[in-house]
Amino acid sequence: MRSVVKKRSVMVGGHKTSISLENEFWDALNLIVRTRNTSISILLGSIATERPQNLSSAVRVFILDYYRKNSRDFTSD
Repeated sequence: MRSVVKKRSVMVGGHKTSISLENEFWDALNLIVRTRNTSISILLGSIATERPQNLSSAVRVFILDYYRKNSRDFTSD
């Protein structure tokens, strides 16, 4: 099965930009936003500040780190 890349316009730091992510990453990003009770714009702004590289790549790395950290939290007893 092939993932589809979706390009969306978003506001980051008060500036309109676009970001391209596979549907699975958009789903994960939306879940993280709901869990943190924040907005995509605020979360993307935070990611962009912490990782000043290509935003799409930075988001993918952020999501990977987020789930790695949370999986360790649930598996360490």
